[in-house]
Amino acid sequence: MSIYQARPIKRHRATSDEMDHRAAFLVGYAAKHRPVTVRQLFYAATVYGIPGIEKTEAGYAKVQAHVLALRRDGLMPYSMIADETRLMRKPRTHDGWMDALRDTARLYRKSLWADSSERVEIWIEKGALAGVILPVTDEFDVPLMPTHGYTSETFAHNAVEDMRGTGKTLVVYSLYDFDRSGQDAEASLREKVERFGAEYGVPVRFRPLALTVQQVVDMGLPTRPAKRTTKADQRWPYPFAAELDAIPPDRIRQIVREAIEQHLPADELAHLKAVERAERETLEQFLYGDA
Repeated sequence: MSIYQARPIKRHRATSDEMDHRAAFLVGYAAKHRPVTVRQLFYAATVYGIPGIEKTEAGYAKVQAHVLALRRDGLMPYSMIADETRLMRKPRTHDGWMDALRDTARLYRKSLWADSSERVEIWIEKGALAGVILPVTDEFDVPLMPTHGYTSETFAHNAVEDMRGTGKTLVVYSLYDFDRSGQDAEASLREKVERFGAEYGVPVRFRPLALTVQQVVDMGLPTRPAKRTTKADQRWPYPFAAELDAIPPDRIRQIVREAIEQHLPADELAHLKAVERAERETLEQFLYGDA
């Protein structure tokens, strides 16, 4: 675990070779671990000691600018970078009923949890990181709930109220930064869903998934000095803090996958996916016959 301290940085203009090396690293890392956030690229660059990328917000700004340039120049595909913080909302429409049926067949997904006594959800503090773990939650048909910091009363209420009368247990896995604000936001979320669960008769199991002090130590994650700005910050019992983005993208996806597989093992998932394919083929046969 490396704790970086705020200190004056001796600045120098990066050489052409350093810039080429930095670009090669950023493109290569993003391609290997896609999708990634820009902040994950920054942490990876500091871990691998990429020249000119210091462990400061100024270093992060350099990575931001370089990634933007690489994408605009066509050297890094936009699809490599995850950003679920800005969503477009539009109802799905069709040119006609046959077009709607074709869309249904093409996009058909089986409800993998219909016969389960549980509803598993992943709640994550940062919207940008949602795009990193979306491939896993999408594969397992699990709701992914970005809270963008503290969750609203309405968001938590609706998630629990939606399960009212189903007889299922709500299993919430949470991922929040290891800092004062992140842990307070996680505690606030837990209080809300458990309160609404008690009110509506919905059993709730709340399970923090990341980020803990033990994970920071065990994974050797980069850290930063803990903020001491407010009285609340001053109650943080550790001299350091760490962000979810410090977890390598493959590792955070593995953490989420292992949590979900406790409820839907890989062999059961494979069986349900096979049934899904067969049902999709039946739909297509109904639409197109032998054509």
